[in-house]
Amino acid sequence: MGLMDVLQHYANAAAPKPDLAHDHFDEVSAGAPREVLAQGMGDAFRADSTPPFGDMVGRLFGQSDPQQRAGVLNQLIRSIGPGVLASLGGGLLGRLASPGTGAPVQVTPEQASQLTPEEAQTIATRAEQQDPGIVDKIGGYYAQHPQLFKTLGSAALAVALAGVANRMRR
Repeated sequence: MGLMDVLQHYANAAAPKPDLAHDHFDEVSAGAPREVLAQGMGDAFRADSTPPFGDMVGRLFGQSDPQQRAGVLNQLIRSIGPGVLASLGGGLLGRLASPGTGAPVQVTPEQASQLTPEEAQTIATRAEQQDPGIVDKIGGYYAQHPQLFKTLGSAALAVALAGVANRMRR
């Protein structure tokens, strides 16, 4: 089955069985343009049928390696700024912010490894409140790591696939 054949199932209201979404997502993530895949992932982050954005990012964070954790945190922190970061949780978060230095915050993999998925969830939730566009940026980040995105489950994959299908038809 070709890429467009797979996507045709998701462009229609009658999507295939949820257990097929994992295999279909593999095929689509290998063949669809990265920016279109990113937009589909953004759709999944925003969908009413999936958990809230912060919850999903926290879950992905928990499944990530230290480099991926640092990457997503740096995306989120750029959206909320160091002042907000410092107010979120003291401790490590406060130290990362380095207020008054004017230097941008850059989280290292070692620092990211010290944060919990719940802390990442809090940061993601706050980032979405500050900058709703962060959802698309994080979709773009995870489009570079589609295997990680698959850990969100069939519902998120089906929404992402439907978003990709609708954009590829245009």
